[in-house]
Amino acid sequence: MQTLLAQVVAGANDEDVQAGTAVEVVVRPALDATADDVLGADGYVLGTTANFGYMSGALKHFFDSTFLAVGGALDPTGAPADGGGETAGRPYGLWLHGRYDLTGAERSVQSIVGALDWRQGYDVLGVLGPVDDAALEAAYALGATIAALLTD
Repeated sequence: MQTLLAQVVAGANDEDVQAGTAVEVVVRPALDATADDVLGADGYVLGTTANFGYMSGALKHFFDSTFLAVGGALDPTGAPADGGGETAGRPYGLWLHGRYDLTGAERSVQSIVGALDWRQGYDVLGVLGPVDDAALEAAYALGATIAALLTD
């Protein structure tokens, strides 16, 4: 995860992306992130391990502790409510790393960001097993793409 994070951050700080309009890249561990961090950001890149078919406990805690404060809402059936609050429409990217299966972890994150009405800015990067050169290149592209979306 640290290697993928380093590549995402490097991509977001790419000099070609940063040319003209600098994007401030802030790295915040999920357990330390607050609703104010979410509200103060123009876009998001989320990373998580896939644990027992679900996102990490740290990322789940992040969503649990910020969801309502940033305007997330569900209708009476538990489906995403219209709107998404103050952060609706902001771009996000997601990367996952696991050993066996990423399906449940991806689905759980996507359902929450869907309820926040965030806009997916890049394909989900799913890495199974060892992190290879292709995964590192994709992580760099993920960070660069989300940062580039914020320079418009």
